Amino acid sequence: MSWKDTAEPVLTRMPSVRRPQGHVPFKRKLGWTAGILVLYFFLTNVIVFGLEGTGGSDAFGQFRSILAGSQGSLLQVGIGPIVTASIVLQLLGGADLLGLDTQNNPRDQVLYQGLQKVLVLVMTALTALPLVFASSALPADPQIVSQLGIGETGVQWLIFFQIFVGGILILFMDEVVSKWGVGSGIGLFIIAGVSQRLVGGIISTQPLGGQRGILANWYQLLFGSADTPSLLTGQGLEELLIGTGEILAIITTIAIFVIVVYAESVRVEIPLSNTRVKGARGRYPVKLIYASVLPMILVRALQFNIQFIGQILNQQMGSMPGWLGSYADGQVTGGLFYYLAPIQSPQDWMFFAGMGRGNTALEILIRVGVDLTVMIVGGAIFAVFWVKTTDMGPEATAQQIHNSGMQIPGFRQNVRSIERVLDQYIPQVTIIGGALVGLLAVGANMLGTIGSVSGTGLLLTVSITYKLYEEIAEEQLMEMHPMMRQMFG
Repeated sequence: MSWKDTAEPVLTRMPSVRRPQGHVPFKRKLGWTAGILVLYFFLTNVIVFGLEGTGGSDAFGQFRSILAGSQGSLLQVGIGPIVTASIVLQLLGGADLLGLDTQNNPRDQVLYQGLQKVLVLVMTALTALPLVFASSALPADPQIVSQLGIGETGVQWLIFFQIFVGGILILFMDEVVSKWGVGSGIGLFIIAGVSQRLVGGIISTQPLGGQRGILANWYQLLFGSADTPSLLTGQGLEELLIGTGEILAIITTIAIFVIVVYAESVRVEIPLSNTRVKGARGRYPVKLIYASVLPMILVRALQFNIQFIGQILNQQMGSMPGWLGSYADGQVTGGLFYYLAPIQSPQDWMFFAGMGRGNTALEILIRVGVDLTVMIVGGAIFAVFWVKTTDMGPEATAQQIHNSGMQIPGFRQNVRSIERVLDQYIPQVTIIGGALVGLLAVGANMLGTIGSVSGTGLLLTVSITYKLYEEIAEEQLMEMHPMMRQMFG
């Protein structure tokens, strides 16, 4: 018996959201999407019972903007377990170790979805357990411990259970949006979290994540106290550009918006004609960012898991060997984990401006080089895996075009002819687009962004919003012309 025969009774019985039987009207899709978004914001404000305050420092740190969720809430783990499970499946699928044909075999599709759910449950438990029992991120409230009379360990298990339930909820919320709403739940949660931090980074009058909004900071710089440095001095100019003025962060944020929107519009359009309707023509666009920026989540999640392991080891061992890593105030300052840590802000690398957090210029340059290599190479690799596992490769796309009744003018009317043409563009564009997104993400992190949302978070938000706009426009078009829905499936 193969592993599929052994696991099939379990994987096929995993709970799932029922698919709609027919066409879901556009207004109903918007309703489901809005409802899940409201539920997401509600759950991020439900504090875990038994927790001391809102917990300790956020173990996810700067990765929080792309992993969604909220510190100390039911959605503590965010989409982290879903992304980690996707990484495992992408690697196993890319190495062809699963033996699943998700494109043509319905049974394998069900097994793949069930396997993904099982992995998400396992990853949720593996993420929550060390957060509760092996770190200071989620300390139990001594008062609750004494009131319940079940001991600190009992309260910790209660906290773990709530976080685990939150991880299951976000899994099914994502599935509801994917089947009944517009776009995907993961993309929706990332947009919600990043947008909230962006708006707060502009208009907040109270310290948010350690700092106020840009408008409040500008007011302080222009009309602040006597100890505020003059803008005409070098120190004042530095404060305006990369300090509280955040001029560089504003420029970077606007530049990322412009570059991503432009890159989304750069495409190679392959002409198509319909074999069923004479004179009907169309084009299949192969975009520069063909695999989208979602593979960047996988790369950043891999980096997060490495840093998370380092934090847990540091707290458990008390003091790790210097070559492995050294920490100060919860921040890695040296060793292997330091070089593997991504650059998150100008303060991490601008040694020539008196920053760099005390590390030497050589150490900082090595860290920047490692981060660039990981993001560029990793972005290209995961983009290739993404295209393969989401049926966006030349073979799967050619089959979809052929099934819709379209063909490429001047070529034979078969799948192989379409595949040969697509194979000239899709693999190359996938690698170039993945590497480009990785470079943009590191560049945005190095220069800083409004609200410290991270370059990857901003890239994801702009790209997902752009695709969401395209999908909404397509849904409205299909709603106005039902025949087009039948033609394009």
